[in-house]
Amino acid sequence: QVQLVESGGGSVQAGGSLRLSCAASGFTYRYNCMSWFRQAPGKEREAVAAIYSGDGNTYYADSVKGRFTIDKDNAKNTLYLQMNSLKPEDTAMYYCAARPGFRLYYRAEDFGHWGQGTQVTVSS
Repeated sequence: QVQLVESGGGSVQAGGSLRLSCAASGFTYRYNCMSWFRQAPGKEREAVAAIYSGDGNTYYADSVKGRFTIDKDNAKNTLYLQMNSLKPEDTAMYYCAARPGFRLYYRAEDFGHWGQGTQVTVSS
């Protein structure tokens, strides 16, 4: 059974940083895509960043390019999202998602495994 457990959320002031973690268990596909999504109240869930295991290729939403970095520690089976220069509009529940596959995916409907989410709140 696949389990994804996020941690690292919290409340910060604008300009601050947070590092989210997603510990994966039972997810043993060599070729896979893991992603961070976020959802703010009243808004659709959107992909923030994704990483493909085959070649390390990454995807970033335009709104976070240059500020967020996605990476993985394969030995620990943990996905990370380093978030710098945070803005109030980054406030949302952040979710880790995973799926087997041979490319990047960034639509929520493409992912079958989800964590429970971790809240990020950025104040101005």
